[in-house]
Amino acid sequence: MIPASAPLAEKAYLHLRHRIVTLEMLPGSPIAEDEVMQELGMSRTPIREAIIRLAKDGLVTVIPRRQTLVSEVRIGHLAEISELRAELEAFAAGLAAERLAPDGAPELRGLLDELDQLEQLGDHATLIELDRRVHHFVHRTCRNSFLREDGSRYYYLSLRIWFLVLDRVARLGEAVQEHRELLLAIEAGDAPAAREVARRHVAEFEKSIRQVL
Repeated sequence: MIPASAPLAEKAYLHLRHRIVTLEMLPGSPIAEDEVMQELGMSRTPIREAIIRLAKDGLVTVIPRRQTLVSEVRIGHLAEISELRAELEAFAAGLAAERLAPDGAPELRGLLDELDQLEQLGDHATLIELDRRVHHFVHRTCRNSFLREDGSRYYYLSLRIWFLVLDRVARLGEAVQEHRELLLAIEAGDAPAAREVARRHVAEFEKSIRQVL
């Protein structure tokens, strides 16, 4: 969900990132600035600012004076991304367990309640949105802006690979349900357990992808 109060460049960035990650904008396809401007009702400046951020994220490729393309999905990068994410997510989870503030407890409890109802949530979009919000919660709760930015960047690179094989992954609900153990460890302030669960979750994610490749 894009906050209504977000700056225009942020709104453009979130909109384009969503379309790229979910494969609504296919790998290798051109991004026409004029079309995006018309679609979002924005001037060229915030669109270009968003594209610069997306290029930094590795989601778009800018060919100077020619065109901007949605970056190709390179399955060969999965291992490298997973290696990095295992450490980033574990670090963020450990810090979140140590730094969870009282005002974060209601959100954590709300996420746990949604996980309790997971069997009633059948569609992929709902499951992935819940997965995204859990990771976003951990990245914010770790209270390290640099770690939050890097964790988010590599999460979305992984998520795009997930969308690529989504119709062949059988354990999507199970994968999201794994977050229950993570959130309980954070709630208990158990940093070692939170780190271990986060690291294992990333490893299982990579394994599930490789099984269908």
